[in-house]
Amino acid sequence: MRGLRASSLLLCGVVLIQLLAVQIDAQRPKTHWKTLSGFSPRVIARGGFSGLFPDSSLDAYNFAMLTSVADAVLWCDLQLTKDGAGICFPDLTMSNASNVETVYPKGQSTYPVNGVPTPGWFTIDFSLRALTNVSLIRGILSRSDKFDGNGYTISTVQTINKEMKPQGLWLNVQHDAFYAQHNLSMSNFLISVTKTVIVDFISSPEVNFFRKIAGRFGREGPSFVFRFLEKEQFEPTTNRTYGSILSNLTFVKTFASGILVPKSYVLPLDDKQYLLPSTSLVQDAHKAGLEVFVSGFANDVDIAHDYSFDPVSEYLSFMDNGNFSVDGVLSDFPITASASVECFSHVARNATKQVDFLVISKNGASGDYPGCTNLAYEKAINDGADVIDCSVQMSSDGKPFCSSSIDLGNTTMVAQSPLRNRSTSVPEISSVNGIYTFTLTWPEIQTLTPAISNPYSRRFNMFRNPNERNSGKLLSLSEFLNLAKNSTTLSGVLISVENAAYLREKQGLDVVKAVLDALTETGYSNRTTTKVMIQSTNSSVLVDFKKQSQYETVYKVEETIRDILDSAIEDIKKFASAVVIGKSSVFPVVDGFVTGQTNVVERLQKSQLPVYVELFQNEFVSQPFDFFSDATVEINSYVTGPGINGTITEFPFTAARYRRNRCLASKETLSYMAPVQPGGLLEVVSPGSIPPAEAPNPVFTDADVTEPPLPPVTAKAPTPTPGTPSTTAPAPSGQTQLTLSLLLSVFAMVLASLLLM
Repeated sequence: MRGLRASSLLLCGVVLIQLLAVQIDAQRPKTHWKTLSGFSPRVIARGGFSGLFPDSSLDAYNFAMLTSVADAVLWCDLQLTKDGAGICFPDLTMSNASNVETVYPKGQSTYPVNGVPTPGWFTIDFSLRALTNVSLIRGILSRSDKFDGNGYTISTVQTINKEMKPQGLWLNVQHDAFYAQHNLSMSNFLISVTKTVIVDFISSPEVNFFRKIAGRFGREGPSFVFRFLEKEQFEPTTNRTYGSILSNLTFVKTFASGILVPKSYVLPLDDKQYLLPSTSLVQDAHKAGLEVFVSGFANDVDIAHDYSFDPVSEYLSFMDNGNFSVDGVLSDFPITASASVECFSHVARNATKQVDFLVISKNGASGDYPGCTNLAYEKAINDGADVIDCSVQMSSDGKPFCSSSIDLGNTTMVAQSPLRNRSTSVPEISSVNGIYTFTLTWPEIQTLTPAISNPYSRRFNMFRNPNERNSGKLLSLSEFLNLAKNSTTLSGVLISVENAAYLREKQGLDVVKAVLDALTETGYSNRTTTKVMIQSTNSSVLVDFKKQSQYETVYKVEETIRDILDSAIEDIKKFASAVVIGKSSVFPVVDGFVTGQTNVVERLQKSQLPVYVELFQNEFVSQPFDFFSDATVEINSYVTGPGINGTITEFPFTAARYRRNRCLASKETLSYMAPVQPGGLLEVVSPGSIPPAEAPNPVFTDADVTEPPLPPVTAKAPTPTPGTPSTTAPAPSGQTQLTLSLLLSVFAMVLASLLLM
């Protein structure tokens, strides 16, 4: 019953939102598209919002209508039951997307499907009444199972039409020949159902199916769309490959008005998942009078590296590339398709910003290039970042440079370099050994090859831009500052300083002085056009900077917190003019679902402290299910919900593009550009799947802010140059001692040979 109640609640929202969407849609100015009709591409919701809810469930269809354009088309994979009822179910066999195996454990059969013996629980073995006991569940195991216990029933075409009243309905007939072999007629069912249900599109990958239904619907009947499968597959009724049929579009035009093709038919990929030049299919089909619909869009699958894990970029490459536009997209996440069509298409890079917040890079565009390299920073600037950042590290010879980690093993290929034996133990920094920046000279560090960050490679096998995984070079702080100074679009730089106390006490390195000197040497002390922000998790560092300069200081709260005391805010205001917090300190997350919203942003902003939030990434696995595997939905929810002042992101392009989307200029909130309701999706989770409550996050207090002053710089004994014996400073590790011993032996041998000469 919970699933039915949730559906009813969602349906009420659907009605209200759709009325609003229709009004707004009527007021929208018409834009010329390079589609066959000149109108915007269709958004087709495959099984409803099947990227989140079980495919073809009422909630999936409800939610698709709630979050999509007003004229979204609902897609139904049409199957027939034993008694000839037409149901919406994603496949011919039922075990993958329902609990039929549990309900009817002895219901398995084996039938030939396109000549291949196929075992499974087939719809033709069950009456419609028998299927009332079967519930829909997720069909793709990588998606959430939290809605599987809602008892979603299998619906008929008539039920979908009655409950949803969709603006468009698409019936896909995948296996007409199979049903005909079992004395079930798809064509008869379609002719019958269209007497009471308006069907807008009928698709099938079988040529003979269209020959059977030709002329049986009249001039006002549905549009026929021929569905192409993979090019090497054989069309079952002509024994020709789909690739060969593709070469004769005039033949397709004799029985269909459109084609539905996989994405690779239009934008093929190479074996490394990079885009190849587009084919001429869309233009060729349009010349033949055929509309082109494209299937396979989903936010939670790997897409071409060219898109930087951004599904909006993928949609736009099919519909707004300057050369052609497909006529429709078949999507598991229709909210993203809708926003791509209505909000982000035909928007120039220099378009007016519709919302004001800072786009701050995280180690440059580190989602596309190795972080803190010249290429990462240049891309961040070109992508529209307002502020680029440098996490300052110190070399052993006192050179400040940019690196996301003090351990070079995390950011470079040092482990594969001649310097791989320079590993040391520094308990004050890490419990594991590392090759630390302060153990190498700047010339040595410059020889290292940078490495791109891959935070989701081990668990999810997701890799960032492999062609550029070792591209670029590390920059000194001065080089970084000069790069930023020469930009005409940046408004500022953010310099992050950590481990200052350790570097002063143990390494004799004053990172505060090094940063101030670099700013002075590069002319920033007298500049008023480029804002300088100094960030640290240590209040003592910011106090030190504040004493010696007028630069803006930013306090970073490392902990995930649920609240912050007034006394802590007052302490922060003494040394900082802005605050950085983590995403979960705004929207707490449990088991992949947002549980609510804190008031941390509101409290800080009331005290005149801007709030910047990190870390925004494009990979869908970095986001709670509430954001629908779409980085743009996530950004929108933080900006239009709690109203943060800036995003700190590894993918600046996505955040910068979001500010220009024209839907933000609407007087009304469009359904596909509305912020998520914190905790709302958790309300639809089946009772048995609700994650257990976790211990609440801590409250941030003034005790968390207060720190002793930075210690004075303690002079470090000079490090011996290679080949010179040391009598004062012990080697940092046994490995280093061995290296020195070998060098001394070689030196002695060379000296002896010279004396013999």
